[in-house]
Amino acid sequence: MSPPPRRPGRSGPGRRRHPATRRPVLDGARLTAYDVLDGVSSRAAYANLLLPQLLRERQLEERDAAFATQLAYGTLRAQGTLDAILTGLVSRPLAELDPRVLDLLRLGAYQLIDLRVPSHAAVDTTVDLTRAIVGTGASGLVNAVLRKVATGGDRARWLASLGGDGEERLALATNHPRWIVDAWRDALGGDGELEPALLADDAAPEVHLVARRVDRAALIEESGGEPGPWSPFAVRLPGGDPGRLPSVRSGAAAVQDEGSQLAALLLARAPLEGRDGAWLDMCAGPGGKSGLLAAVRPGGVRLTAADRAPHRAELVRKALAGEDDVEVLAADGTAPPWAPGSFDRVLLDAPCTGLGALRRRPEVRWRRTADDVAPLVALQTALLDSAVGSVRVGGVVAYVTCSPHTAETVAVVDAAAARDDVEVLPVAPLFPEVPDIARGDYGQLWPHRHGTDAMFMALLRRTR
Repeated sequence: MSPPPRRPGRSGPGRRRHPATRRPVLDGARLTAYDVLDGVSSRAAYANLLLPQLLRERQLEERDAAFATQLAYGTLRAQGTLDAILTGLVSRPLAELDPRVLDLLRLGAYQLIDLRVPSHAAVDTTVDLTRAIVGTGASGLVNAVLRKVATGGDRARWLASLGGDGEERLALATNHPRWIVDAWRDALGGDGELEPALLADDAAPEVHLVARRVDRAALIEESGGEPGPWSPFAVRLPGGDPGRLPSVRSGAAAVQDEGSQLAALLLARAPLEGRDGAWLDMCAGPGGKSGLLAAVRPGGVRLTAADRAPHRAELVRKALAGEDDVEVLAADGTAPPWAPGSFDRVLLDAPCTGLGALRRRPEVRWRRTADDVAPLVALQTALLDSAVGSVRVGGVVAYVTCSPHTAETVAVVDAAAARDDVEVLPVAPLFPEVPDIARGDYGQLWPHRHGTDAMFMALLRRTR
C-alpha cells in the first residue's frame, strides 16, 4: 500500500519549513503603543485614559509597560515634527495614507530619531506590526520609508535639514504647533523663558498624588514618593502605576497635579468676611478639585459640586463618596438652578483649551486649533458672570484655567473686573511659599518654574 499523500506545508524528512511562513511574534510594548495611537486618531480617545486601561488588561512586565508608555506619549508629543519629516519621504500627502499606516510610520520614526533604537529593531518590528495590522502590501511602504528616516540620522540632523525660520525651528524642536508657541510667548511676556518653558512642557511629567483623606507622611511611605514643594497635600512619584496603591484605590488619595491642588487651595485660603458656610465648585467634573475642597473645608461648610454633563457629574459623585454634607448636581453653570448670592465661595475651573496640561495629554496640542479659542472665551465669560452672580456680597470667586493663553485668562478676568461690583484680590500673597507665581495680581504656574501644569488663577470679590 502506498503511503498517504503528505499535506502541503507539513514538515517531514528532508523538508524544512521556510522561516518566512512563520507568523512573527508581535512586540507587546510596541503593539500597545500603536493601539493608543490608533485610539487617539480613530476614536478621539485620550491617551492618559486609554493607555492605563490597556496596560492593566495586558499585564505587561514593568519594563515593557514603561517602554509602551514612552513610545505612545513620545510619538504623540512629536507628531508634528514626525509628520514634517515623513512629508518629504512619502510620494503623496500624508492625509491620503491609510490612518493606520500613518500611525505606524510615526511610531517607527519616533524610535529612530528620538530614542535612537537600532534601525534594524525599529524598522523590523514596525514592519511586522504593519503586516499583521494592515497587510503585506503596506509593509513594503513602511519598510522603505523608515529606512530613509534611519539614513537621515537623529533629531538634530533632521531638524537641520528641514530648515524654516526661527519660529518654525523652535516649534519643531519643542514639538508644539506654531500657534501654541505664539500663545506661550505672549503669556510669558517675551522670548526670555520661552524655549525652556516649551521644553519643560514637552517632557514626561512626574506623577502627582493628593492626600485627601490620608496623612501625607503615610502616603509618602506607602508610595515611596517625595513631598510636593508647594501643596501641603502633594506627593510626587518618579513613575509607576499609582492605581496599585491602596490609598488611591480606596479614594483616600488620588492622582492630581500639584498645580490643580493649589487652584483648589486658592479658594479655601481667600480672605472672607462674614459667614462661611456654603461653597460651590461650578464646573466640577471629574471631581479632583471637589475632592480636595471637601477635605480642607472647615466643619459646617456645605459643598455643592455641579457639572453640566451628567456623566461627569457622576464622576464627581464617585470622587465625593463617603463625604458628609455634599451635594452633586448635573447643572449648567450659565443657567444655574440655585438662587443668586447662594454661596460664600465659588470655584470656577472653566472649560478651556487645556494648553497648560499638554505634558499629561500630549495629543491635545495637535487636536486643538487657534479657532477653538474664541468660542471657549465666550463660554468662560458667561460662566464667570454667572459665578459672580452666584456668590453673596463680600464672597469670593476663584477663576482658574489649565491654560496660560492670554485670551482665556487675563482678558476674561480683566473684563469681569471692569464691573462696578467686583474687585480683584492679589493671588501671590496667598502662596508665599511659591516663587514667581505672580502674573500681575493674578497667579500663573509653569512647568519650567514649578514642575506643574501651566495653571492660571485669579481671585475676585463681589463688592455689592
